[in-house]
Amino acid sequence: MTDPKIALVASDTPEAAAALARLEKRYGGTKAEDADIIVALGGDGFMLESLHRVMGSGKPIYGMNCGTVGFLMNQYHEDDLAERVAQAEQATLHPLRMTADCVNGETSEAIAINEVSLLRESRQAAKVGIAVDGVQRMDELICDGILVSTAAGSTAYNLSAHGPIIPIGGQLLALTPISAFRPRRWRGALLPATAEVTFEVLEAKKRPVSATADFTEVRDVARVRVREDQTLDLNLLFDPEHDLEERIIKEQFQP
Repeated sequence: MTDPKIALVASDTPEAAAALARLEKRYGGTKAEDADIIVALGGDGFMLESLHRVMGSGKPIYGMNCGTVGFLMNQYHEDDLAERVAQAEQATLHPLRMTADCVNGETSEAIAINEVSLLRESRQAAKVGIAVDGVQRMDELICDGILVSTAAGSTAYNLSAHGPIIPIGGQLLALTPISAFRPRRWRGALLPATAEVTFEVLEAKKRPVSATADFTEVRDVARVRVREDQTLDLNLLFDPEHDLEERIIKEQFQP
């Protein structure tokens, strides 16, 4: 793209706000709705928020880390911003679509870039049945919860729950239990990215469970269906020497 219009956006942290002020003074700026490319200043959480905001537009986002971990961000440098953006490599992700049927009969939908997680709401463990593409794979998982993760999200909550790290090109989803009690030795599964996972919450009124897709939480669910939405493209831009695929591979060798 020749001479793209770039919009600068920032999280509400003091560090990101100060960076935004400096960059706007140096480079000016375009409104996000009029821009071709978004430059997001913040951490991974703000990157997720920014991706949700531009979802469906196809606009790529180039992140610069003004947060803590910054796994989805590039290093923060103020020089040669236009050149860095022009030379960046694009990674295209597809989010998860969650459809949650609640105990009261209501149905909610939400999109998750990282993961969809089911979590117990009370002191009692959750009991969940699991089907994949209509085939019952587990009649009863007794646990604190369970999640379905994308490759991009596999280094986040999924990794904390001892799930596998998935390369971006792996075309896989991670199905990872959270503090499973029975079956005691089940550690989860890797599924094709095309799979649809259905969770049936057993004893839903006695053992209430919530479902969360990134920032959207649905309480008291009875059934949750999760699948990758191939109709939605999320485009992230990374410096060539620090692309997302390399980061995910490198993460697997961290102590």
